[in-house]
Amino acid sequence: MTPVLYVDVWSDVVCPFCYLGLRQLHDALAAFEHADHVVVRHHAFELDPTAPRAYDGTLDEMLAAKYHLSLERAAGLNQRVADSASELGMEWSLSRARPANTFDAHRVVALAAAHGRQAEMLERLFRAYFSEGLLISDRDTLSSLAEQVGVPGAGPMLAHDTTYAEAVRHDEDLAARIGITGVPAFIFDGRRHLGGAQGADALREVLDATWSDLALQVTTP
Repeated sequence: MTPVLYVDVWSDVVCPFCYLGLRQLHDALAAFEHADHVVVRHHAFELDPTAPRAYDGTLDEMLAAKYHLSLERAAGLNQRVADSASELGMEWSLSRARPANTFDAHRVVALAAAHGRQAEMLERLFRAYFSEGLLISDRDTLSSLAEQVGVPGAGPMLAHDTTYAEAVRHDEDLAARIGITGVPAFIFDGRRHLGGAQGADALREVLDATWSDLALQVTTP
């Protein structure tokens, strides 16, 4: 009997380290010989549930104000993560990024999960925010992005403020009960936790260790 390794991931679609971490997980799985027996489940996490639907300023300005940094320092931090993304083959344009509330985006991801397109929807939202300068709180934009990845019905769903809201709150409540306070957060088979974008090698090590535990359970009478 071959075990199944579940990887639960909490992330937010405006979190740069979440996007980096998911790309690193992709690379780790590409080098993991049992990847066909890994199931990745994505969970919602809002970095700022009180965020407005859109900010007037730039991402640099928002970061500077939030953490009491100089604009130059904030720009340098954003450039650093953009450089890390470039090393993973991603082209980000953070000067175009439009910070926004992400609750509706998470509702769309929940809708996509019901159609078996959760990972594709999440990736599309990340790319829309980090590379294309799209406003991912705009419901028409969200509906269009959902259509692009084969998720129907996003427009009518978003017209009702409560649809899939419970799914998003459930993920966030579960994160609070587990003790997750920052993202990305990776939990392997409910037993090992890795936080942050620590690299594909670190993720691969946890995959290997968790798989060894599962394989031992299967073979132990």
